[in-house]
Amino acid sequence: MPELSLLLPMLGLLLVIGAVAGVLAGLLGVGGGIVLVPAFFYAFSGLGYGGPWLMQMCLATSLATIVVTSLRSVLSHNKKGAVDWSILRTWAPGIAVGAVVGVLVATSLRTAALQAIFGGLALVVAFYLGFGKAHWRLAPQMPGGITRALLSPVLGFLSVLMGIGGGSFGVPVMTLYGVPIHRAVATAAGFGMLIAVPSVLGFLLVEIPAAERPPYTVGAVNLVAFGLVIAMTLITTPWGVRLAHAMDPGPLKRVFAVFLALVALNMLRKVFIG
Repeated sequence: MPELSLLLPMLGLLLVIGAVAGVLAGLLGVGGGIVLVPAFFYAFSGLGYGGPWLMQMCLATSLATIVVTSLRSVLSHNKKGAVDWSILRTWAPGIAVGAVVGVLVATSLRTAALQAIFGGLALVVAFYLGFGKAHWRLAPQMPGGITRALLSPVLGFLSVLMGIGGGSFGVPVMTLYGVPIHRAVATAAGFGMLIAVPSVLGFLLVEIPAAERPPYTVGAVNLVAFGLVIAMTLITTPWGVRLAHAMDPGPLKRVFAVFLALVALNMLRKVFIG
């Protein structure tokens, strides 16, 4: 049984992390994973778990929460008829294959390499959040053929390496190809399921030494973090949604983009400078 002096601070940190992630997801429309991965990183490392498997645990636990939140989201959006099932069906095989490859790569890497990947990709997401324009287009409709065959696995692969669902990459891709934003957000929730389910199954098979993992970790998934974050996001995401309807989220997105860029740069600093 873990000592209370370790377990209680961990529980407190995770409750705060889940609450903040839920509000930001509802307010800004960004997936919780983009917040959860760095939050888990600093929480677990602050509690003394800073070994070579740290980022694997952060990615895996974040993706486990996305299984639940994406399912809830896609069912809610489907009731409103917002999910584009034709996009979901045709992109599903490539996304799932990319997710499986992402797990194989992530489980072969260690914390420093995964930190560098997360930091670099988070800067890309931050740039899009801060400077992306609604009118940007690559084409008037979603691509098929070789373009889809290349883009769909890349989307799944990169999402697993960041521990995120379908929103951060899927929504920009769809809107750049002319999908209305509300339909893109709804359909990206389905992408999240395709990414999270196979990747979590893979991460559950990872073997991490007991001394290197927080209490109640199965494979690379920390069950305490998973349960608490799910509970808190279910409570606080509606708060964020109400705030989004009460105020203009545009300036807040730019503030969050700056925050995300600083988090990414700090991760890169830890990798290359120490």
